[in-house]
Amino acid sequence: MATEAHPAPAPPPAAAGAGRPVPELPAGAVARWQAEQADLVELFAQAQRELGGVAAVRLGPRPTVLVTDPEAVQHVLGRHPERYVKRSHRARMLAGEGVLSATGEAWKRQRRLLQSQFTGTGMRRYEQRIAEAARRTADRWAQYARTGERFDVAEEMRYFALDTIWRALTGHPLDDRTDRELAAVARVVAAMPTLPADGAGIPEAVRADLARIDAVAHAAIDAARRAPEGDGLLRVLVEAGEEHPEYTDRLIRDELVTLLVAGHETTATTLTWLFLLLDRHPEARAWVLAAGPTGSAERREAVQALVGETLRLYPSAWILPRHAAEADTLVGHRIEAGTDVIVSPYLTHRDPALWPDPERFDPARFTTPGARPAHLGAYYPFGLGARACLGTQFAVRETTALLELLLPAHRPRFLSTPAGAAYSITVRPDGPTPAVLAGG
Repeated sequence: MATEAHPAPAPPPAAAGAGRPVPELPAGAVARWQAEQADLVELFAQAQRELGGVAAVRLGPRPTVLVTDPEAVQHVLGRHPERYVKRSHRARMLAGEGVLSATGEAWKRQRRLLQSQFTGTGMRRYEQRIAEAARRTADRWAQYARTGERFDVAEEMRYFALDTIWRALTGHPLDDRTDRELAAVARVVAAMPTLPADGAGIPEAVRADLARIDAVAHAAIDAARRAPEGDGLLRVLVEAGEEHPEYTDRLIRDELVTLLVAGHETTATTLTWLFLLLDRHPEARAWVLAAGPTGSAERREAVQALVGETLRLYPSAWILPRHAAEADTLVGHRIEAGTDVIVSPYLTHRDPALWPDPERFDPARFTTPGARPAHLGAYYPFGLGARACLGTQFAVRETTALLELLLPAHRPRFLSTPAGAAYSITVRPDGPTPAVLAGG
């Protein structure tokens, strides 16, 4: 993926809470949105179009502030994470106190432990496992090509991403039983936007799925304890439990589930969108293959640009909620303490003032000098700042490894395609993706 530009120097600090009010979308616009039962993204997109990159939308008794302006994004996520904090996360019912939902000193401690596993030397130990998972999927696709068997692209990408993170966690390939049980993860994630944030009143079906996930997690933890020679991510967590009392069995379970969810759900969705986009834009596949021979730096750069452009249109999370812990001035606007702030990569990435012809799928934006905005806050598919996704390098390497095998050999021919997108924790296709394989 293209190297990010250095952030612009921070502007001189303004007095906390100074500045002009944030412009607010009229109540009539919100009422029309409610009457039409439209997706929240449509209301936020209207606020951005009409009011700019810092806009207020009254969804409850107090306005929520939508942030899409790059300088404001960098201020909230990059420069002042202590002012704009994460609060109770819906994912807590699934991931507990894992690093995704932890806060304060606990979060710092947990992130420190895991961060070394996803950079430099830590990543090298997982490269062989990534390659093995990619080869397993490539072999499955070769079989589909030989037999003409129909398959679902989204399901294949889910299996690949889950196999990859399972190998990284345990050192073992994904087996059929674990795969069946961990299908519960996707069901819980899909249900999450409709569940109460406090975890009360969870439907029995969701509770049963959470129990299935718990059983898989605890079995994996027990196996890691019986194999002290293991070197997977789970072994790192078990060893932390042997040295630090705060790493209880519950926290180890929470971190394991966090890594499982974050390590496959977003990658699978990105790869599914990528193949759907290539179906509509076959010239992009030809562009990648023409960039250089298999294994060349040029081919890899083109593959990573393809992933980068997919993530521009469909970032890993379409919104990043924050809460103003104190009064602040945000690019000249007054933010009161206690304000809910929503940063939206999805809308920043589709802003025509930043990205010319933003709805056009064009991977060359990421290889052509000057074709993309220089400001760091204009492109942040994995978040930004201290709470940016830990697994960015892992995700880029696994997607690249798979695509380098699949793109030259196969072209999925979709038998039907989803009509649109579903906006929950991720932005995912809103229907099945049945396909057969055409020749290379």
